[in-house]
Amino acid sequence: MNRTIRTCVLSMVMLGSAATAEAQQSRQWVIATGGTGGVYYPLGGGLANILGKSIPGVVATAQVTGGSVDNLRLLGAKKADIAFSQVDAAWDAINGTDKFTTGKLDIKALAVLYPNHMHAVSISTTGIKSVAAMKGRRVSTGSTGSATEVFANRVLEAAGLDHAKDIRKERLGVAESVNAMKDNKIEAFFWVGGLPTAAVTDLAATPNTKIVMIDFSDLTAKMNAKYGPLYSETVIPKETYKGMDADNKNNAVWNILAVNGATTDEQAYEITKVLFDKQADLAIVHAEGKNFNLKIQTKANAGIPFHPGAVKYLSEKGVKFD
Repeated sequence: MNRTIRTCVLSMVMLGSAATAEAQQSRQWVIATGGTGGVYYPLGGGLANILGKSIPGVVATAQVTGGSVDNLRLLGAKKADIAFSQVDAAWDAINGTDKFTTGKLDIKALAVLYPNHMHAVSISTTGIKSVAAMKGRRVSTGSTGSATEVFANRVLEAAGLDHAKDIRKERLGVAESVNAMKDNKIEAFFWVGGLPTAAVTDLAATPNTKIVMIDFSDLTAKMNAKYGPLYSETVIPKETYKGMDADNKNNAVWNILAVNGATTDEQAYEITKVLFDKQADLAIVHAEGKNFNLKIQTKANAGIPFHPGAVKYLSEKGVKFD
């Protein structure tokens, strides 16, 4: 081999090696979140930014989705690397029930995050003051592919209503629901999310509009009797949204950050470590970031298995696993 050919071959090898090294160093992570009017999306955007700054070679992006059900399906299909989800939707996914009857998904938890409050919302001019009073009315149960829809259907069922027959159903995200409410296209809507939710804050602040937060905590026991101990009675404090006359008696379900079971132990450890080590930075993005708590990890996961990489980090922080 003459010198010129040898030099060209050597250059090609070096270029190939450099490209391979660059590809190995760069990791593209997709975070499945939710709609832009909720809490998952800003938290996901903040997490993406922090992961990119904290872990060498990682480029993370937050993806707008329909919510938990879509997120879990994206994880199962390996079209997302990290996802926010409610534990009730995740429970259905790992057991192949409700929205996941086509097959069980290998979903693992990295961490329990904060409780999601179910908002049952109307305005004073509709006269709707209970879930039962939604019968025959125009109601949004959440966007298709969202945990809001699953949760809302269960609330309606516990109130004795058939979501497919007893209401004039719309399937809108929270921002779209608020806009539809302002335009008198719907009379009530369900939304499950953290506190405060920006879109609900917007509705409550609308001139000449008085928000009505509908109580339904009395339905919690009936929901748990059928679907398992997933829901807990709680309140949305009256200071949360303008115009509330009293605390709203509702129920809540916990959120988790989840990955596909095939995720490496190293990656799961890295993400979990950043989540808690940089919690103060996430709390700046949204107030719910303050509510991540190591003490409730094994108490609030509702049977969703933790990823071994997450177990390693959480154990280092004193979390006890059976």
